[in-house]
Amino acid sequence: MNQYPNPNPQPEDDGSANEVAKLRQEQQKADAIRKRVLFRRIENSIYILVGLLEVLLVLRFFLRLSGANPENTFAKFIYALSGPFVSPFSTLFISPVERTDATLGTNIFDVNLLIAIVIYALLGFLASWIVRYIYRQVAPTDF
Repeated sequence: MNQYPNPNPQPEDDGSANEVAKLRQEQQKADAIRKRVLFRRIENSIYILVGLLEVLLVLRFFLRLSGANPENTFAKFIYALSGPFVSPFSTLFISPVERTDATLGTNIFDVNLLIAIVIYALLGFLASWIVRYIYRQVAPTDF
């Protein structure tokens, strides 16, 4: 006779096997919910970041369209903050005017900026779609 007890005893026939199956199923549900929450947070973060970028670029567009003084503190702040996001598109089309003292306060319809707004919106939707696609591949079927 073995003096050590069995560390993995067989479940008694009192319904404990059924309880183990229920616990396992509840654990799988909890894991699925955690994954869903994580992916939704990632997707919402993408929407928030892209939305903030879009607002910043639209502000820059309206400042340029209305001929805002580029030496104004608010305009400087918006131009400095949005500059890195606009720079890849700045030479897409020829700029209507160069910034000189004669053009200070001139209304400028910036097509490059409109294209940047559209491209960043499309990239945001693409990133969101990729996150949803990955979630569908990783997440188990809902219970």
